[in-house]
Amino acid sequence: MDIVLQQLEPLLAALRPHLTPITAQLPASIANPISDLITPVCYNTLILKLDPASSPACTQLALSKAIGVGIITLSTIIKVPQLIKLLNSGSARGVSFSSYALETAGYLCTLAYNFRSGNPISTYGEIGLIAVQNVVIAVLILHYSGKDMWAAAFVPVVAASLYALFSEGVVDAKLMGYLQAATIPLTLASKVPQIISVARNKSTGNLSAFAVFNYLFGSLARVFTTLAEVEDPLILYGFLGGAFLNFVLAAQMVWYWNSGKKLGAGTPAKKRYTGPAKGKGAPKRKG
Repeated sequence: MDIVLQQLEPLLAALRPHLTPITAQLPASIANPISDLITPVCYNTLILKLDPASSPACTQLALSKAIGVGIITLSTIIKVPQLIKLLNSGSARGVSFSSYALETAGYLCTLAYNFRSGNPISTYGEIGLIAVQNVVIAVLILHYSGKDMWAAAFVPVVAASLYALFSEGVVDAKLMGYLQAATIPLTLASKVPQIISVARNKSTGNLSAFAVFNYLFGSLARVFTTLAEVEDPLILYGFLGGAFLNFVLAAQMVWYWNSGKKLGAGTPAKKRYTGPAKGKGAPKRKG
């Protein structure tokens, strides 16, 4: 990053006299949130002085915060295409409930762990938003699979789990650490059923390409923001493992994109019996 910043310095030096008067006059409604986000020291260096080369650490922090805010913003709609595909098709073919259930469980643990650890919300804020969308998708999968009783029970179970995870009187700090450690294999396991389902059917079915590729890019970005802002190997290892399996799922999406093989295709339907064939005992029609 230092080399890149040094290469940009001549350009910034030329623009600085023209831009610094503008950045110095930013309204408080814009300046204060940015200052709070990247710290006043970095705000002075990066925004008021426009001198990122003098502080690579501030530049890295600002980049991490920008990525984090972008991920959180995108997470509000990341699952919408998947929801639309389910609603339009009225079918959950190719979409694994176990994957969504395991992923939701891992997200709830990670959300509570980050909150209780006091980590910056820019490093995990999207988890809660995605978890809510996951619950809706999981309920739809159960509904379209003819399991409405399970669908009705799923939401209360999630709500009770969320209450327990955020309550120190129910789940203490030590147990919370164990649960966060458990999310690493849990998060990895959440992707496996979906990967197996795609491989077995040789089709992505109603799986949303938008969601898959955004998961991949989001998990890779989270590796960067965690390295930049959070010194916690439990969180980092979880994102690294998730990024790898998201890459596998994205590769499957590309591989089967134009395969033309739909779920249920490839096996010829059995012919319906309509009686003995003509010439083999079938009565001849008169006329």
